[in-house]
Amino acid sequence: MARTRRQRPVVGWREYLALPDLTDVPINAKIDTGARTSALHAFGLEVVERDGIREAHFELHPVQRMSSFAVPVTLRVHRYRKVRSSNGKTENRPTVITRARLGDVEWPIELTLTSRDAMGYRMLLGRSALRDRFFVNPSRSYLLGHKPASKEF
Repeated sequence: MARTRRQRPVVGWREYLALPDLTDVPINAKIDTGARTSALHAFGLEVVERDGIREAHFELHPVQRMSSFAVPVTLRVHRYRKVRSSNGKTENRPTVITRARLGDVEWPIELTLTSRDAMGYRMLLGRSALRDRFFVNPSRSYLLGHKPASKEF
């Protein structure tokens, strides 16, 4: 008997991704199958431990190239993960778990928190988050996500 695979949505190399637990504004994310983990730009990141529970406090700047619009965020730190960045440096990053939504697909996602000031995108969606959910067409952009209306800012 032939096995059938469920049809997966196709995403482009960049998409507007929703993080509904953090902000109502979709984030312009780079889809990166070369990166294992997903990363989110966490401005002013501070990890505080209270009663054995670690919390990450930071500002999220969901709109690309606009630091004047900031969303304060507090999330429980799930764990720390060693990540080698694109420049070859290894960094021990705090990771958090939150919901992500791309098109009609919503799932829990693990995000590493770091400074992505020097990078072109505030968020990177890695292959662990994509696995068994999407196919990637690297020659296309914005196949599932929609740009937020500029009047919101």
